[in-house]
Amino acid sequence: MISLLAQNIVGVTDTAFLGRVGEVELGAAALGGLFYIIIFMVCYGFTTGVQILVARRHGEKNYSQIGKIFDNSLYFLAFISLLVTGLIYLCSSFILKPIISSPEVFKAATTFLSYRIFGLFFASMGLLFRSFYTGITDTRYLSISAGIMAGLNIILAYAMIFGKFGLPPMGIAGAAIASCISEFCAAIFLFLVTIGNKRVKVYQLFRWVKPEWEIIKSTLGVSVFVMIQFVLSLSVWFVFFLIIEKMGERPLAISNIARSIYMFLMIPGWALCSVTNTLVSNVLGEGKPEQVLPITFKIMKFSVALLLVVVVIAAFIPVQVLGVFTNDQSLIQAAIPTYYIILSALFLFSLMSVLFNAVLGTANTRITLIIEVVTLSFYVMYCWFIAIILKKPVQIVWTSEWVYAFFLGTFSYFYLKKGKWRDRKV
Repeated sequence: MISLLAQNIVGVTDTAFLGRVGEVELGAAALGGLFYIIIFMVCYGFTTGVQILVARRHGEKNYSQIGKIFDNSLYFLAFISLLVTGLIYLCSSFILKPIISSPEVFKAATTFLSYRIFGLFFASMGLLFRSFYTGITDTRYLSISAGIMAGLNIILAYAMIFGKFGLPPMGIAGAAIASCISEFCAAIFLFLVTIGNKRVKVYQLFRWVKPEWEIIKSTLGVSVFVMIQFVLSLSVWFVFFLIIEKMGERPLAISNIARSIYMFLMIPGWALCSVTNTLVSNVLGEGKPEQVLPITFKIMKFSVALLLVVVVIAAFIPVQVLGVFTNDQSLIQAAIPTYYIILSALFLFSLMSVLFNAVLGTANTRITLIIEVVTLSFYVMYCWFIAIILKKPVQIVWTSEWVYAFFLGTFSYFYLKKGKWRDRKV
């Protein structure tokens, strides 16, 4: 949770600072940032597969295989992230031009993305370390690295966006550059502490041997469906924001604030999701499938208690929370109805995502992809109908998060109860 808290501070910082620059920059950061996250999710999906395999081998006590999985994953991620960085830097304006209506938003979003993409390599390396440490259930260094990233980003973003400490004011470009530098420093920290940590020697990391395609292929066998799933999920959310953009700059600015709050308050839920798929994979590696459902339900109970506290407190201070992201009082008042919608969605989604991550922990990623595709189909049809056909206000469009959570949890629960996952080998 501490690790995820610090990582999300990066996004919150950008939104909070850019909210004081202007609504165009706020909306552009939402679109440019979401496009970056879609690409980032390719790496995230791959490292989720790595985490499942590391946890499974850890449960089997097959420690030397963990090092081989890690090193070959490093080769793969380095190649993919550098290739994509070059392509997006050269083609970002051609990609965004046809899908963004406002010329001002298009220009700002292109500027943001052309700088932000340079953080992809370092972000992917950070994800790989995270998958390793989470898989072996030792997450202390993740908290420290994320704290470094968050702290640096706050200082650098403030200096670069507004032109402080002798730097020129760079606006939205400064937000992107600050995030890249912060990710670089966090990745360097994780590399240095890992090569100097005697406790992880048993896993035989950084052997720098010739890449083994069979290991990369087997890792992709678990990861590829997660990669597709995450990209689809974020792509649909990107479509959601494009639909909002057609409603005007004010609804887009409100939605960017709502997104930042939603992601930030969901931190306990995301952390418990990561715990869920790691523990499920561990107990399956130990040959104890009967423990999967009890573990899942126990985590769900903990999630209810934790998120209830978060939601209740947040419900009483809407103006204060929204005021973190903008000093425009009319924008704050306009965002309050959407704020309460995301609080209710937050509580429901935190429960349903635990069930979904239990399915993910079984390593049957083909099933998780099917669940995601069917759920997203209902989600996008609902969004389109509410926003475009019925032309409802932005807060009603955000009720689509209820639809997403309901179908995601329902399908996951039925698979855990009735599906054939107990004897699956990876």
